[in-house]
Amino acid sequence: MSNLRESNIPDGYLQNGSGHLVPAELVSDIDKTRNNLVMEIVSKANDLRGLLGDFKADVFGDIQAFTELSAERYQVKLGGIKGNITLSSFDGRYQVKLSQADVKIFDERLQAAKVLVDSCIHRWTEGSRIEIKALVEHAFQTDREGKISLGRIYTLMQLDIDDEEWQQAMQALRDSMQVVSTKSYLRIYVRNKQGKLEQMPIDLAGV
Repeated sequence: MSNLRESNIPDGYLQNGSGHLVPAELVSDIDKTRNNLVMEIVSKANDLRGLLGDFKADVFGDIQAFTELSAERYQVKLGGIKGNITLSSFDGRYQVKLSQADVKIFDERLQAAKVLVDSCIHRWTEGSRIEIKALVEHAFQTDREGKISLGRIYTLMQLDIDDEEWQQAMQALRDSMQVVSTKSYLRIYVRNKQGKLEQMPIDLAGV
């Protein structure tokens, strides 16, 4: 079990929520018992997280090696897994899926796109209803972390509008998208008695 005790806390003391050292004899037995239970659970969770991390790394390596082995039959040399892969057991009961998704952000050109879109909306809605403008404003709303929803922007970009300024705005949106990283997801499926594949409840996204 991992040791979660802070090295700078001397023996015979506990640290409270304000960061102050409290002599252990001044802490009630139930508080100490509760603290020990929580620390034990967190320690076990950390150990389990480490095991899941090792498992994920091993599986990714195994899939990489198998994919390269399969490609060698066609005299193809792979430089790494660059797409989505699904591996099935011979009886079709189990599936292992490795998927990769780009993590994207918007740069400063998003602001130019917003100005162009607003200009289009003002032209189109002059003297008309304002619901369309509200829908577009919704697409550019940010979350608590100040991030724009890719899904809402994609929906906006899929609109087939024959307008030069609108097309310029959509080009600005496309140019503003920057890929900052690629995130890999590993999912394992088991076919149930009804023949439907169900995902095993193992959360590997965050490890």
